[in-house]
Amino acid sequence: MGNAFKTTFLLTLLTLLLVLIGGHFAGREGLVFGFAIAVAMNFFTYFYSDKLALRMYKAQPATREQLPRVYQVVEQMTQRLGLPMPKIYVIPSPSPNAFATGRNPKHASVAVTEGILQLLNDEELAGVLAHELGHVQNRDILTSSIAATLAGAITLIARMGYWAALFGGFGGRNSRERNGGLGGLFMLILAPIAATLIQLAVSRSREYEADATGAKTTGNPYALASALEKLEAYSKRLPMTASPASAHLFIIAPLLGRGSFGNLFSTHPPTARRIERLIGRASVSGVTEG
Repeated sequence: MGNAFKTTFLLTLLTLLLVLIGGHFAGREGLVFGFAIAVAMNFFTYFYSDKLALRMYKAQPATREQLPRVYQVVEQMTQRLGLPMPKIYVIPSPSPNAFATGRNPKHASVAVTEGILQLLNDEELAGVLAHELGHVQNRDILTSSIAATLAGAITLIARMGYWAALFGGFGGRNSRERNGGLGGLFMLILAPIAATLIQLAVSRSREYEADATGAKTTGNPYALASALEKLEAYSKRLPMTASPASAHLFIIAPLLGRGSFGNLFSTHPPTARRIERLIGRASVSGVTEG
């Protein structure tokens, strides 16, 4: 219940931020416009975010004959978790990764790259798939998608509003004087940052929860920790081309930041911290990067 409240609070905050941006640049009409955009984005994301994500990464439906390892594991894990069998997809990429998407457990999909199937052993693959099914069970894949969509909309509208106000697009001279100055510039810079941080707060907390669910479901936290360590190392060697708006979907972020500033804007917690939560130390091998 606490997680549901936190999610609702964060999504409401995103919506309010979008409405306030509209009001700042266009008064009462802007408030209405901002709210309408928020509602439309939520509706669109609810029904179509999974299809867009799968299409973006050229994911293809996979049969049991094509991916017997994946089907066997997912069938076992869905039975343990009491979930319907999701649709299985394969992404034609050598970079090892995986994600789950869908608006609810009855409309869920799990996608794996060709690279992850070659890299992980059976126990590690089971840990990854249980993690993804954890996202499905925890019902956070839709939340993350909505947050990402709203964050993108806020960024776009803040930019559009600033330039329109600067050139008198909203309300003529008075509006230009009110919005086109320093306040408008701050809105242009700070609103997208605030929206992104809220989105990431949703996404990062969900990774810890899915890790915990995956480890509990398999009964083997070490295997998931080992998989995470391998995935991070190999995804750096074979980086995956991904949109920042959908990077939060993957078990390991395709776009990895370095240092504290990079971590602030990362869609995932540091992998070493995730491993530490699973097995009590920051590395499976006992050696961490310096």
